[in-house]
Amino acid sequence: MSVLSMGSINIDRVFRVPRFVQPGETLTATSCETKAGGKGLNQSLAMARAGVSVRHAGCVGSDGLWLRGMLREDGVDVSLVRQVSEPQGTAFIQVSEAGENCIVLYPGSNHSLTERQVAEILDTAGAGDYVVLQNETSCVAQILSGCAERGLRVVFNPAPYTDEVSTMDFGAVAWLVVNEIEVEGLTGTADPDAAWSQLHARWPEMGLVVTLGEQGSVAFSGDRRIVQPAFAVDAVDTTAAGDTFIGYFVAGLADGLPLATCLHQASLAASVTVTRHGAAPSIPWASELHAG
Repeated sequence: MSVLSMGSINIDRVFRVPRFVQPGETLTATSCETKAGGKGLNQSLAMARAGVSVRHAGCVGSDGLWLRGMLREDGVDVSLVRQVSEPQGTAFIQVSEAGENCIVLYPGSNHSLTERQVAEILDTAGAGDYVVLQNETSCVAQILSGCAERGLRVVFNPAPYTDEVSTMDFGAVAWLVVNEIEVEGLTGTADPDAAWSQLHARWPEMGLVVTLGEQGSVAFSGDRRIVQPAFAVDAVDTTAAGDTFIGYFVAGLADGLPLATCLHQASLAASVTVTRHGAAPSIPWASELHAG
């Protein structure tokens, strides 16, 4: 099954720092690197490296054409990636010695997606196809409504979370994948079970996955509740861990695997990602997950 990934493509400027900079402080970084990133790009790469046929739809500026080439080299269909006049979306990332990150995001080209383009892109998908979506592009609400009209199944990761997300109709969402901050923004509670009670009552056909960092993840679907513990590893950089999790989770769904298996392979892949530096470069290939 082919998956349509509609999402952001970013240039990541990664600064390694002893700790996160404080207000009014100037802190010297130990290194600075330019890498490929963006939640959409990362998730597309994760799905492709997991073995899924992926088409990516999005926008790049003239300074981001190399990012489109990178996606193509990893097996992602980029025929729906369009060049626009806006500068490339850029993320400024601090990575601390503890492996944690904080990010300042400039949307740039990612907010050049228009409603007309959305309709044209969605018309290339077939009923029942999966559409993977985040909240780093323009027209997110229109994409959701367009998917509902066409019978497309959305895997939605509403990150970064904004107040607008709470006003969106999740009727087309087959799976909502959120972390504790995002689920609390949506429901007012960070407790996965309490959040599920609210969301299930409103959208009974939707499944929910809540990622809990070192505590693993939990999935809800109908009357099922499945807990997946995290794998114990020495983390050096958590950037792209969530995107890797989502990419491998969707790959499992597309392959028709049991929900518990989807969670297991997603968690395993994310555990590899955090042991490596960078965003896109840290995402593993499926063959690496069981190598030794």
